[in-house]
Amino acid sequence: MSDDIIIAAVGDLLMKPLLIRYMRTGDKRDGSLDKAHGSYAFEQAFEPVSKVLQDAHLTIGNLETTFAGGPKEGFIKTRRNPRNGNPVFKCPDSFAPALKRIGFNVLSTANNHCMDYGVGGLKRTLHVLDKNGIAHAGTYRDENESRRLCIRNVRGVRIGILSYTRDTNGIAVPKGQPAGVKLIARRQIRQDLARLRGLSDFIIVCMHFGFEYHGSPASHQRKLVRFLFRQGADVILGAHPHVLQHSVSRTVKDVTGRTRKRFAIYSLGNFISTRLHNKDAALTGMIVRLRIRKTSGGGALLAGIEHIPTWVYISKDSNRGICRVLPLKQAIKKPESYFAGQITRMKRAYRKTTRMYKGVL
Repeated sequence: MSDDIIIAAVGDLLMKPLLIRYMRTGDKRDGSLDKAHGSYAFEQAFEPVSKVLQDAHLTIGNLETTFAGGPKEGFIKTRRNPRNGNPVFKCPDSFAPALKRIGFNVLSTANNHCMDYGVGGLKRTLHVLDKNGIAHAGTYRDENESRRLCIRNVRGVRIGILSYTRDTNGIAVPKGQPAGVKLIARRQIRQDLARLRGLSDFIIVCMHFGFEYHGSPASHQRKLVRFLFRQGADVILGAHPHVLQHSVSRTVKDVTGRTRKRFAIYSLGNFISTRLHNKDAALTGMIVRLRIRKTSGGGALLAGIEHIPTWVYISKDSNRGICRVLPLKQAIKKPESYFAGQITRMKRAYRKTTRMYKGVL
């Protein structure tokens, strides 16, 4: 139906230093100019899938990096937390307007890397997103913002978006600090959903949970999905494992007595990343397209789900390197010369992905 609303959702935007180095151009004509740090061709990496994102009425992703500022070496060299050895990430500010032009409207900021550069980095990240007109959910600068709900009016339908994470890689927000992160806590989630139910027609919850590189959801993920459905969530978008996990579609009655079809994908995988731990699964992601239909009573229901598997093509053959996010189905049907060397791996990833979601989407 022409009045249906399309929401596109992707997983982790994990801009590793290697990718940022590959996207440096040194020429503002070839990329997004960052006055402090040079020019970057971020949009080129997403060009093969940008139309899918731009054609949606609302596009959501997980920002698994920060806009913490500072010298460019912090973007292009891997840094680790000296206390626990975890990598810490930040990206040039010009990645934000590139994401906006690619089609992103909302970013989930509650994840295990949102505190990589402390409270200052967290606040600056939100400032950069605000400056570029990208809404966000999951982190906040003060108490007022912590209570503010992310609600987007899309063609007359109020879409409410919440975001939570299990942890912040051991970097806690200092006590007494008004800024913070929405952690997974059932009491808080229950309260947030109760408020949101009265202000929105359709609710999406972004959950940063699960275990890295596990292809199946953990017990705590399954329990939380059941809890969220019961509390009124219509769609749950999982992230953090860096690999795809399966999805579920169920008809559930929530605490208000509303019975409706609800959908959860436990992990959307990486939308952009390097080949973590030499796993092709870390290069395989998903664009989920949700079809939302207005009801005669003024609400909205989930009317359809489409999945578009993706692959992060990375080549180290050229001087600067190449990175492209490819729609797997189309790329396999019409392979281009520059990624032909990975076509066997891409076909294997596509077969595995289609088996995983057969009969669900």
